Amino acid sequence: MRELGGISRHIWESRYRYRRDGRWMDADLDDTWWRVARALAQPEGAKRDAYARRFHDELLADFIFLPGGRILAGAGTEHRVTLFNCFVMGVIPDSMDGIFQALRESALTLQHGGGIGMDFSALRPAGWPAASGGNTASGPVSFMRVWNEMAGTLQSLGQRRSAMMATLRCDHPDILQFVDAKHAGGLENFNLSVQCTDEFVHAVENDADWALVFPADAWPAAAGAGAAQLKRRWPGREGLVSCRVSKVLPARELWDALATAAAAHGDPGMLFVDRINRENNLWYDEYITATNPCGEVPLPAHGACNLGSFNLAALVSRPFAPDAEFDLARLRRCVPLAVRMLDNAIDVSRFPLPAQAERVRRSRRIGLGVTGLADALIMLGLRYDSPSGRDFAARVFRTLRDEAYRASVELAMERGRFPAFDAEDYLSGPFIQRLPDDISGAITVHGLRNSHLLAQAPAGTISLLAGNVSSGIEPVFDFKVRRRMRGLGEQELTDYAWRVWEELYGDAPLPSACVTLSEISPSAQLAMLGAIQPYVDGAIAKTVALPAAADGGAAAAAFHQAYGLGLRGCAVFAPSAAQGVIHGAGERAAA
Repeated sequence: MRELGGISRHIWESRYRYRRDGRWMDADLDDTWWRVARALAQPEGAKRDAYARRFHDELLADFIFLPGGRILAGAGTEHRVTLFNCFVMGVIPDSMDGIFQALRESALTLQHGGGIGMDFSALRPAGWPAASGGNTASGPVSFMRVWNEMAGTLQSLGQRRSAMMATLRCDHPDILQFVDAKHAGGLENFNLSVQCTDEFVHAVENDADWALVFPADAWPAAAGAGAAQLKRRWPGREGLVSCRVSKVLPARELWDALATAAAAHGDPGMLFVDRINRENNLWYDEYITATNPCGEVPLPAHGACNLGSFNLAALVSRPFAPDAEFDLARLRRCVPLAVRMLDNAIDVSRFPLPAQAERVRRSRRIGLGVTGLADALIMLGLRYDSPSGRDFAARVFRTLRDEAYRASVELAMERGRFPAFDAEDYLSGPFIQRLPDDISGAITVHGLRNSHLLAQAPAGTISLLAGNVSSGIEPVFDFKVRRRMRGLGEQELTDYAWRVWEELYGDAPLPSACVTLSEISPSAQLAMLGAIQPYVDGAIAKTVALPAAADGGAAAAAFHQAYGLGLRGCAVFAPSAAQGVIHGAGERAAA
């Protein structure tokens, strides 16, 4: 059992150590591991003690597998919290009653410790007549500020920092105000993402015009009946909807405005919403227009997902040696146990809202991912931006995918299929059709326990707990960095791989594989995402770092490359004197 020190101990004590009635209930980190292991073994019935020991010994004790932060903080405690990190509240309704009911549900979810995503596209544009009462609508951005104030109030009352994602369709009449919302300030608890359709991307590529629209049945009489109509998919509605055109502008004008804002403020990001829905394993049961705050889990209304990350750095044998080796066999053995652990978390977790419990149990989504990728590559002598580095990452994620799906088939045989499973529809999904034949054949016969099994989270805080391994799939930001930590002030953090090198070789020059973020081009960062996305049925939290003070052209190029690589979305960040620097994946504004 590794001893905790420095920042790791601070993270444990401030985030994950169980305190009740002013007393520490976890004497040390091993107590925390046992608390989590025993809580997540409860659904195992007569085998719960055996599984608790396996969860502890095979996954937790050596930092091989790191459950999401809500699991570590809440499992086995008396706190009224959820074990789920990620929620989507869904589409905010276009009525005052609906808006404030959604605000109440959002507040309850944040209070339980979950981050939330919301789609504001159904709200009528600013300046239009309101749905009732003869007033004037204030528009989506104004209500985002209401949510932001609510989240800030909860934080002032002692809640953990509130993380939220707001999305808006690329053809909403208020899209330009949404794109520029961070420039006006006051949305510090939000990340923003534009729902970018294939049609919009093609309009940009062809220098075509782009229509901003709103559903015709909500069109104000004062606007007249002469506006052109077209069919669009619209959040909160079934199928294609008749919409009227509010304004026409060059598609490239909107694209450039989006990219310029992203380069300046880190927001908005892109959600390639048509691809998200095409690739969704439950394409036949749900329509998705939002994600959790960091973007790795696209979810339907009231959907949620619990997460866990394999620490790849802990699976490297003989680091930095010519015969350094990654223990792929151990990873393969551990995946089924991790799937079981996260599936159990669904059954032992509380939920802020009954609708969330119902939606979660209908699909039983879980999200396996990794952390420490960059450190593992360094210790194996592979550059992050090399073909061999990408090949290694693809091999790891292919193993995760295949073993996770095999494990979910086994769980379905033992415990039953997830309720939304429909063999014909599910097996026709694009992601499922790309599985190896033996897995798809087993799904045909036995079904699956979980609709989705993979999501690449930022894993920032749990990576600090594990000795400051590189976060998620991000490159190492720097081997030594000063970072302001809540409750500690400014601290110097040293990277895990760098410390291993120093222990082995002292102050000898670092090997050529020791590259940091500033040495890795945006294109190479995106190429890494492209290498692993085919094996991830969810999405990937990765903020693409642009050169310092990069302009909108660099952001636009990143968005184009991300779309071409088949990614589900893209977020960028350009360090500047005003914005500072970014230290880990997904840490746009609110993460």
